Amino acid sequence: MLRKNSDDYKNISRKNFDEEADRYYKTHDGKHSSALYDGVIEKLNALDYSSLLDVGFGTGEVLSRIYSEGVRFSGLDISPKMLDIARKNLGESVDLRLGDSEELPWDDGSFDAVLCLNSFHHYPNPEKVLNEMNRVLKNGGKLVMADPWQSTPLRQLMNTFIHFNGGGDVRIYSESEICDLLIKTGFKDIEWEKLESKHAFIVTAGV
Repeated sequence: MLRKNSDDYKNISRKNFDEEADRYYKTHDGKHSSALYDGVIEKLNALDYSSLLDVGFGTGEVLSRIYSEGVRFSGLDISPKMLDIARKNLGESVDLRLGDSEELPWDDGSFDAVLCLNSFHHYPNPEKVLNEMNRVLKNGGKLVMADPWQSTPLRQLMNTFIHFNGGGDVRIYSESEICDLLIKTGFKDIEWEKLESKHAFIVTAGV
C-alpha cells in the first residue's frame, strides 16, 4: 500500500467524521474527545480572553459549554456534517466555517485564544497548522491543545500502523515532539501536562 499524501489524509478524515457525525459520542473518537472536555475547559477558564477560535470544533460541544456574552467565538472544521450539527447546537451567534487548518480564513492577530482538541494528530502538515494558529493569535495570546498520548514503545508501534486505520490519523506525538514543533513555529511559555488515565496530553503555549 502506497503511503498517503496530505490530501489523502484530509479526505479520509473528512469522510470519517462525516460518517461519525450523527453518532459521534458513541464512537472511539467521540468518547476520547469528551473525556478531555473538563480538562480543556479548566485551562480555558484560567485565561483572560474576549475572542476564541476552535480549530476542529466537531459538534461544537466545548464552545457550547464555555459560551458567554461578550466573547467572540469562532470555529473551523473539515467535516461538512460536523459543521451542520455544530450550527444546530450553537446557532448563528458563533462564526463557524468549513475549511482547512493549514489555511485559517481569519486575519492576523484575530484571537486572544486558540483551541485545538483531539484533532492535531490528523494534520499531515503540523508545522503549517501551528504557523497559522500563531498567525491568528494576538500578541500575548494562548494556544490550548489536547491530543492523544502514549508512552514509548507503544507510541512508536502505534505510529507504525496508524496510517492504515482508516480514520485519517497521522501521528501520535511525544512531549518532546510537540514542544519542539511549538518552539519551531514561534510559540513560547510552553506547559505540557500528561493525562495518563485518559491517554492524552494538554499543552498551553503563548505567542
